[in-house]
Amino acid sequence: MSDLDPAFYRSVTTAICSSSEIGSALHRALLALREMMPIDLMIIWVYDDAQSGLRKIAMASEDGGHDSNELMRLNPATRAKLLRMDIPHTVIERTGLNPVVMRIVNHPDADPVARSMKKYFMPQDYSSMVMYLDSDGKRIGTLFVRAEGTQRYEAAHAQLLAQFLEPFTLAAANALHREEMIKHRNALAGDQAHARQSAGNASGDRIIGSEYGLKNVIDMARQVATMTSPVLLRGETGTGKDMIATAIHRLSAFRDGPFVKVNCGAIPEALIDAELFGHEKGAFTGAFYQKLGFFERADKGTIFLDEIGELPPPVQVRLLRVLQFKEIQRVGGSDPIRVNIRVIAATHRDLEQMVAAKQFREDLWFRLNVFPIFIPPLRQRTEDIPELVSHMVTKKSRELNLPGTPLIASSAMKRLAEYDWPGNVRELENIIERALILSRGKIIGIDALFPGDAPRATVPRPAADAIQPLDSLLREHIVSALGHCDGKVQGRGGAAEALDMNPSTLRNLMKRLAIPYGRKAGTEFRRSA
Repeated sequence: MSDLDPAFYRSVTTAICSSSEIGSALHRALLALREMMPIDLMIIWVYDDAQSGLRKIAMASEDGGHDSNELMRLNPATRAKLLRMDIPHTVIERTGLNPVVMRIVNHPDADPVARSMKKYFMPQDYSSMVMYLDSDGKRIGTLFVRAEGTQRYEAAHAQLLAQFLEPFTLAAANALHREEMIKHRNALAGDQAHARQSAGNASGDRIIGSEYGLKNVIDMARQVATMTSPVLLRGETGTGKDMIATAIHRLSAFRDGPFVKVNCGAIPEALIDAELFGHEKGAFTGAFYQKLGFFERADKGTIFLDEIGELPPPVQVRLLRVLQFKEIQRVGGSDPIRVNIRVIAATHRDLEQMVAAKQFREDLWFRLNVFPIFIPPLRQRTEDIPELVSHMVTKKSRELNLPGTPLIASSAMKRLAEYDWPGNVRELENIIERALILSRGKIIGIDALFPGDAPRATVPRPAADAIQPLDSLLREHIVSALGHCDGKVQGRGGAAEALDMNPSTLRNLMKRLAIPYGRKAGTEFRRSA
């Protein structure tokens, strides 16, 4: 409109660009535009290709505005109409500027797209204008303007709104850019924090089971850690594959670099290329800036690809190139990018069977299977259970802010060792946490571990008259002595005196048998006596 008042144009444009919080800016713009047109609601929607819908990033009414992240899913027919613009629309020409695509809907029931979206708006009798927002030649979303009642908008209102296409588009693009930058910054901060933690704990943490059930696993991890070869960790869900991957990273030459963990099965197939390999600016709708993928973020460090068996076949091809040439190519890019990384993969699936069924590439399988490490399930290393339980009780007691560290009754420890553990270490941790909550700081018995019913499965045990292991008898006898002595270890009336043992010898034995001791453990024991 050639007769648009410059002062009015400045006031609306200033309002749109007045805040990095796009919801607040949209509210100010609504108040300014109300001087020239009916309007009670404004929404900026952006196209979300991964979710097959429109995502609301900001909404404003006369009462205020706020940022949003609400998704409106579209059925395939409606989405196709929007993308093809196979719906009634108006093209507004502007001298010296790009034309503006607009829609005026004064009766929602008469419009196929508006009719399918009526459930999202109240009241449902309204008039609306929709202005399409394009950035760098790509459609990024729409500005939705609504007024209560029908027949509220005319062509002159669309002409007026069209003059503000560029400010609204810039505001939407900046909001998306800011959103992605925050995600990227948080992801990098997480990688760096994990790397610092790994470096700080490289020599301090001991993996429980490294002396017994996991000894062979740890020995193999140490052997391969100093190499650069890929490692494939195999085992059931919940066996601690991520813990072994972290240990390999800490022992490797890449320990000062990032440790980037990727759950391949949790990334939507439409996004997995961009997430793993990154993308260039403008590579697809919503790609407003260049983004580093997981592989680039792991440069000079380790990338842990958990659930590698879930990768789609096209991504398997690109992963093979990374393993062969140590280079990646961003989505929308043409130049290869070198990366210096250590690749550790993990899976609970039968990759050999997947190769035979043509679900997993054989050449990728050969590349990954250079050094496989099989992590045994918990039922095959029950000798580690007492130490695991002691560690988990201590850790979870702190997390739950319990006043002390409760003891585990001998009968309960025996039942834990007999259980089959289909969920492995993860299930054990969950059961311990539940038991701590139910026991309220008292001795943890069988009822707290398996309330209401017996364990679902047990491993075979020797006959009742079989000889029990010495450590099991020692542990049961010491726990019984502590019970009689109110948890007291040394001094008059203590367990050491009752057992006729040196207190230091008793403490060392308690440590080896995973029996907690100390003032707090003793206090909790007295409460339960």
